[in-house]
Amino acid sequence: MNKETLIKQGGIWVFILVELAFFSIAGEFLSVTDVAFMDYGNMLLLLKQSAPIGIIALGMTIVMINGNIDLSVGATFALAAIVLLDSMTWPFMQALGDWAIPLAWLFALLTGTVLGAINGLIVWKTGVDAFIVTLGAMLGYRGLVFMYNGEQPTSHLNWTLVDFAEAQFLGLHTATWFLLGAALVLWLVMTRTVHGRNAYAIGNNREAAVNAGIRVGPHFLWNFMLIGFLAALSAVVFYSESGSVNPNDGMLYELWAITAVVLGGTKLTGGYGSIISTLGGVIAIQLLRKGLGHIGADTETVNLVIGLILIAVLFLDRQLNRRGKEELKT
Repeated sequence: MNKETLIKQGGIWVFILVELAFFSIAGEFLSVTDVAFMDYGNMLLLLKQSAPIGIIALGMTIVMINGNIDLSVGATFALAAIVLLDSMTWPFMQALGDWAIPLAWLFALLTGTVLGAINGLIVWKTGVDAFIVTLGAMLGYRGLVFMYNGEQPTSHLNWTLVDFAEAQFLGLHTATWFLLGAALVLWLVMTRTVHGRNAYAIGNNREAAVNAGIRVGPHFLWNFMLIGFLAALSAVVFYSESGSVNPNDGMLYELWAITAVVLGGTKLTGGYGSIISTLGGVIAIQLLRKGLGHIGADTETVNLVIGLILIAVLFLDRQLNRRGKEELKT
């Protein structure tokens, strides 16, 4: 592992340690509550709250390593959530009792996968940039969300689902286990499979990948299906507990996910990224949001700080890349 890679992959975890130290100390003087920032329960809740964006960000990492992006994940998240909750009110589903739960999950996950497949097929068959395709999909899928139930929330509270979502195993909440499980599976995919190696190859040089015999189009399709599936999985995890989805839910999730991925060191241009570092990026963002709230900062301040940090990370990445190119010339 070269110096640049070590800095990119290790930097986010150093940043997390700095956050923990800063908010622990600052909280002693500025905290608006009597609970210590690094309270055990507080940290467990932080991991649970990281899950919805985190699961999506893991999929976004693979898409961005490919040199693409998906701006439709927030709308996909909302539509999958509506399908999840509404399907359990259908007459034949109600007749099944709690056995309807796995079917509702399946319907939601299929919804996300199909929406992702639509994006992937358009990118593959038309050659239009993924940014444009998924920008259009973001608007179109959000339109479907509003068409489904107007501007009214879709609600269905199933206490078996709630008990499952609120359960803890080895101290960790169900949502946290889904996040960690998804991270482990995707890490194995990206580091131990041909698909993962091809993702990096395509992101580095698409033309060279084609010449090497890699089927770029189908590869894109699978990755867009994957991120659609993960957006739906995120909705399943979150709305199993909440039981009510508003048409505007999931808005800006794509931006939060992209921010976490970039903070984790993944290049916007593709060819480089790490699932584990993205997990660090997700935790870092949630620590910032929770830590700044802990010392009394408002939402606008939180967004400003995260935005400034993102700009600083992108600037640092550019400087490292420039320095690397200059070293290659000497």
